[in-house]
Amino acid sequence: MFRTIQIIFANVVAIYRRELQSYFVSPLAYLVAGVFWLLAGFFFVALLLGPQGIIQQAAQADLVGQQAGIPVPPVDVPYQFLQFFLQVLGSLSLFILPVLSMGLYAEERKRRTLELLATSPITNWAIAVGKLLAVVTFFATLVLPLMVYQAIALNASSPPIGVAIMLSGHLGLILLAAAILSLGMFISSLTESTILAAVFTFALVLFLWVIDLVGKSIGGSVGDAIAYFSLLKHYTNLVQGIVDSSSLIVFASYIFLGIFLTAQSIDGLRFQRS
Repeated sequence: MFRTIQIIFANVVAIYRRELQSYFVSPLAYLVAGVFWLLAGFFFVALLLGPQGIIQQAAQADLVGQQAGIPVPPVDVPYQFLQFFLQVLGSLSLFILPVLSMGLYAEERKRRTLELLATSPITNWAIAVGKLLAVVTFFATLVLPLMVYQAIALNASSPPIGVAIMLSGHLGLILLAAAILSLGMFISSLTESTILAAVFTFALVLFLWVIDLVGKSIGGSVGDAIAYFSLLKHYTNLVQGIVDSSSLIVFASYIFLGIFLTAQSIDGLRFQRS
């Protein structure tokens, strides 16, 4: 039993290393990183220092209150800024992540190397987990520089924002990415076209993003059950510093579902080849 676990772990690591190395030699990956950092940096400056930024809005509200002689409740500017910025990053991820996931299996199908993986002794689960871990790691490397300059800016606030809130928000972003990438990996395993994989992944994720609105419009227990599956709802909880077990379970369920369906898809290919 222990020997089997060792073999599975070694297979996962082998797939993980191969996939991760491919991202750092891929022009598309560098293009995605450049676009993501450019847009994230633009919104960071706009939210922080722009004419409609959070600091300017707080200052204007305080000035209006003083002129009207009305006491204005204090605004936690760092906390509000972090929430807004992480919501922006979540929205950007809806466009970036389908591009990262579209080639996980579609490229293998196009190059006819998926048949080699499907007929290899490596288990379907090891392949899927290795690929998912690699692409999530690559996305984490995109988020890490953003965390650095967020920490620099927010540390200058008085009082500085709590580390736990910042970590929980970025944990939510990574979990959101893992859930989207896992579902995108399954869709990628169904087609040879990377464009189709990206489009269908974006459509699915957008549906799961706004399903909360559908649930609210329906109302009642049925509406609550539908809204429970919303990615936006649970991501917002973590962004606000609310580490709710139900949110963690939902993200874990989406991740597991994507891996399971991908493994079944590859298993179907194994069956065809046999």
